[in-house]
Amino acid sequence: HVQLVESGGGSEQAGGSLKLSCLVSGDTVSNYCLGWFRQTPGKEREGIAAMYLNLLRTYYSDSVKGRFTISQRDDILYLQMNDLKPEDTAMYYCALEPESDYVRCPSAFSSSRRDLFRHWGQGTQVTVS
Repeated sequence: HVQLVESGGGSEQAGGSLKLSCLVSGDTVSNYCLGWFRQTPGKEREGIAAMYLNLLRTYYSDSVKGRFTISQRDDILYLQMNDLKPEDTAMYYCALEPESDYVRCPSAFSSSRRDLFRHWGQGTQVTVS
């Protein structure tokens, strides 16, 4: 049973930085796709970064490219967020799809469809003022 637990959210001023963590536990396989998503009330969930672990390929949305970095070490997925903007304010979620490949991972991430990622964390709030 896979579990994802996010941490590291909080309040930050515009231009500042935050680093989110997602602890991954349970049975996993190497062909998995890990992603970071965010959502604000009344808006659709947005995929912002993803990693296909088997090849260490990373993918970013245009809204965060150049400012956010996804990385992974051991059982933890990270999202380093620099140059934060008020529009980055949202609930941030990590997600894992255990059966993926280098084609499906970026496709699933960019679609932002919840059903394409089998496991989700509970979310961590980021507020930028």
